[in-house]
Amino acid sequence: AGISFFTFRSISYIVDIYRRQIEPCRDFLAYTFYLTFFPPLLAGPVVRAKDMLPQVHANPRATRAMMAEGLFLIICGLVKKVVVADYLSQNFVDRVFDSPALFSGFENMLAVYGFSIQLYCDFSGYSDMAIGIALLLGYNFLDNFRSPFKSQNPSEFWRRWHISLSSWLRDYLYIPLGGNRCSRFRKNANLMTTMVLGGLWHGASWMYMIWGGLHGSFLIVHKEIKRALPPCRPTWWRKVFNVFITFNLIAFAFMFFRARSMESVEQMLGQIFGDFHLSVAPAFVSGYLAIVLVMAGAFLMHFAPENWTRGLKGLYTRMPLIIQTVVLAIVILIIIQVRGSDIVPFVYLQY
Repeated sequence: AGISFFTFRSISYIVDIYRRQIEPCRDFLAYTFYLTFFPPLLAGPVVRAKDMLPQVHANPRATRAMMAEGLFLIICGLVKKVVVADYLSQNFVDRVFDSPALFSGFENMLAVYGFSIQLYCDFSGYSDMAIGIALLLGYNFLDNFRSPFKSQNPSEFWRRWHISLSSWLRDYLYIPLGGNRCSRFRKNANLMTTMVLGGLWHGASWMYMIWGGLHGSFLIVHKEIKRALPPCRPTWWRKVFNVFITFNLIAFAFMFFRARSMESVEQMLGQIFGDFHLSVAPAFVSGYLAIVLVMAGAFLMHFAPENWTRGLKGLYTRMPLIIQTVVLAIVILIIIQVRGSDIVPFVYLQY
């Protein structure tokens, strides 16, 4: 039913009116249209009244360029969701997380990495399709993801991951608590409170609260290190090192997000640090070659330069309409061939 996103939209509308950032909507039909606009309703991005109501009042029409970009985003979302996320989930990640003790530490580590890229492709795939459908209807929304695993620190990660939610938590929770306009202790407490409540939004479970608490700790430690150390000259190897450390911290936190209980996390960590067995790598690659190729392809696409994506988008939008339609049909046929027999719901539909 999208209750949580109804709530986000309503709170932002009411608070923005209270802050005199927007005027109350005098058209009840326009307000209910904003509140129930369906593409991003079930899993985001979080839409704010100040961004959408002016578009509603303008009675927009989809242009040829908007339709082409919308179709491109829908294609990207379908590939991310079905070809990457669903395939990894059904054929590898779920098996390891359900019974981590049956797999070596090497396989457990790959499952943690696999879930990280699975969750990203699942969630950003939905966002791509939601934004694409909105474009087909004449509405523009901002990007919800911006290559988050390229982040060099936890603060940058939250400027790239689920951007609409992280900015919502900042504007309607962190800043009202006092933000950084207070003592160091209070600032860090505000940051931790915001992240723990952000974790609790995902579900009434200690695992989500721990996940939020870990991210709060990462952010606090990063800010304290940044405050204590002098600025360093950004070299390529330092950037690579920062990205590597940040990604592993994020993947470690995602283990708590996905695992059913602390017992599962303990088993996975026990296998990774006590029973790693790198010797199983050749057998794993030969036995799970498709999994390895899908994971490698997904990470390569993610870390590819952003101008490659812009180039592909520009190439597609410049194509004649008939060619765009053919490309869309081919992608749909490929997806039908590679998808599993079971329908895998979007991960964020449960939140």
